[in-house]
Amino acid sequence: MDIDSLRLTGAADAGARALKKAHPDVVFTSGRREVADQARAMSGNVAVNRRWIGQTYANTPEARALQAWVNAHPEADTAGEIAAGLVGVMAGWTDVQKGRLSKHFSGQAFDVQPVSGPRGDAIKATIRALPGLVKFLDREGGLVRWHAQFA
Repeated sequence: MDIDSLRLTGAADAGARALKKAHPDVVFTSGRREVADQARAMSGNVAVNRRWIGQTYANTPEARALQAWVNAHPEADTAGEIAAGLVGVMAGWTDVQKGRLSKHFSGQAFDVQPVSGPRGDAIKATIRALPGLVKFLDREGGLVRWHAQFA
């Protein structure tokens, strides 16, 4: 995924460009998301760990609503079924509500494919030093995921 297709803004865009310059082989897996993209990204993780939303996201009304939907629908066990349900919950959300769940909605976050060993350590060190970074996660709800979020 090239940086322009991530549709990032401000510090996130600058950070992605600086990261790519420092580590040309870095692979971006996600940037700005629409509701369906966010639901799809979450659903694969929820299919593996049904408590993933509650374990990953800040305790906001939006995260609680999504986790409540998952809890109330144990029959939804494929990523596709889960994504459809999550879209249903998020479909009427305002930009403010989306922003309380994820900075991916505003283009202020990107994800990077995890890398192990010394090369991965170097990439993580570069990410942690990016100007404007407010959060870097290398695990989300017990799963290995690299997420960089900016102000």
